[in-house]
Amino acid sequence: MFDNKVLMESVIGGDEPTTVEQVNAGVAEGVPAVDILNSGLIAAMDIVGEKMENDDIFLPEVLMAARAMSSGVEILKPLLAADDQKGGGSVIIGTVKGDLHDIGKNLVAMMLESSGLDVYNLGVDVSPEDFMQHVKDKNAKIICLSALLTTTMPMMKATIDLIAENGLRDQVKVLIGGASVTQAYADEIGADGYAPDAGSAAKLAKSFLLAG
Repeated sequence: MFDNKVLMESVIGGDEPTTVEQVNAGVAEGVPAVDILNSGLIAAMDIVGEKMENDDIFLPEVLMAARAMSSGVEILKPLLAADDQKGGGSVIIGTVKGDLHDIGKNLVAMMLESSGLDVYNLGVDVSPEDFMQHVKDKNAKIICLSALLTTTMPMMKATIDLIAENGLRDQVKVLIGGASVTQAYADEIGADGYAPDAGSAAKLAKSFLLAG
């Protein structure tokens, strides 16, 4: 029997088998897929994001919750496509050129996807040109740039500058993050925002979209 409270608790607790069981039960009982997604999976990950921001849970628990959520989303995807449900907006995310670190970036991508956004994860060592092309191709509203190394942080500015040179700066919000990145650096290079962790990144990205 489907129980949304149980579904949320299973996601928050990183209990993948129970998450899958509850999603399947909801589908079998005729609960609209979009309701399971929004009221169950996304709502649970919003709580996970808040707990992460407050240091109530840590990276291993967040990864387990994100994996549980992703398993639930996989079940719902065909139904959501059939209902022509669209995500909340397109987000491009990647680690900048010269940097090969992706654990934090991948976690941010999972958190963003769990927030109902269409996320295009470009991987690592992504050039400014590749970022710009994907902004064009996907009509992205948000671009998330990650860098762990101080030596690769200038590629964030290079990416922002290239987007501006191509007349796309007004259409896209730029969010940056990484171990060495700060709010001061975001201000210095003209980024729209900085997030210190995955939970706050998802919240900030959603606030950008709500603001239009």
